[in-house]
Amino acid sequence: MLIDEVKIKLQGGNGGDGCVAFNKNKGEKGPTGGNGGNGGNVYLEGTSNLTALNKFRFKKEFLAGDGVAGRNKILDGKNGKDLILKVPIGTVAHNLNTRRDVEIVKNEEKILIARGGKGGKGNYFFRSSINTTPKEFEKGGNGRDFDFLLELRLIADVGLIGLPSAGKSSLLNALTKAKAKVAAYPFTTLEPNLGDFYGLIIADIPGLIEGASSGKGLGIKFLRHIKRTEILIHCISSESENLSNDYQAIKNELKKYELKLARKREYIFLTKTDLIGEKEIKEKVGELKKINPNVLAISIYDEDSIGRVKKLLREIKGGLQK
Repeated sequence: MLIDEVKIKLQGGNGGDGCVAFNKNKGEKGPTGGNGGNGGNVYLEGTSNLTALNKFRFKKEFLAGDGVAGRNKILDGKNGKDLILKVPIGTVAHNLNTRRDVEIVKNEEKILIARGGKGGKGNYFFRSSINTTPKEFEKGGNGRDFDFLLELRLIADVGLIGLPSAGKSSLLNALTKAKAKVAAYPFTTLEPNLGDFYGLIIADIPGLIEGASSGKGLGIKFLRHIKRTEILIHCISSESENLSNDYQAIKNELKKYELKLARKREYIFLTKTDLIGEKEIKEKVGELKKINPNVLAISIYDEDSIGRVKKLLREIKGGLQK
């Protein structure tokens, strides 16, 4: 199960208190209280593991280590241990308190998300020529705490989109051996699946329906995963009775969600062509070319058509690397 949205509470560690202490040796009565250690910070670090948010499914509060109090003999307390939480590349951390968002877009990228409190000063810090036996000290500061919404937005080169049962999962499996669920009924894919085609990352976006942009069906939950794809491949089943309507239904949802999604570079795949004859394939390809000239008729059972898809993907990969 892929968790792609979760609310959690993060808190930096508290700073340790400063110490009040004095030298007990005869004739040496000066202050010797050390400073408290700083509280640990909380960081988010990017990882290529897309399931990294799953660990937040049940545990919702995370705290960095507290700083240790100062000690006698001018010994400062140890700093609290930093807390580093790994999140998938593509995660947007929405700070629900400050309304500030940060994005993690690189593997091992580390971002400070909640600072620990400063350690308090011990009485040795407050010594002076007119105050030789200070009893002042500082309490450690509290670590910052925030509520966050972590939202995963997949980072993929190519996104497969279309209505439910348009053949996206089967195509992804044929190209990348991603082992996505496949069946002849709507909403088989309940979460995005990723495949790697020789370094080109392909995302199978769960089937969209009319009203998806307003939350209908699987809805808006998965539209956000299309935002970071460079290129869209629009899969339309050859079983469709109205190709144009199927195409426009998805296109309209993209426009309603975010206009620039509908402007992404796009190819159309007429899928499941093994189910219809050659004459009907030509007619349907001709109809789709009136919408977009970049059309391929494919079947996962036809090695020649899959070969054409692979050739196109290699061309796409070469173009993205320039």
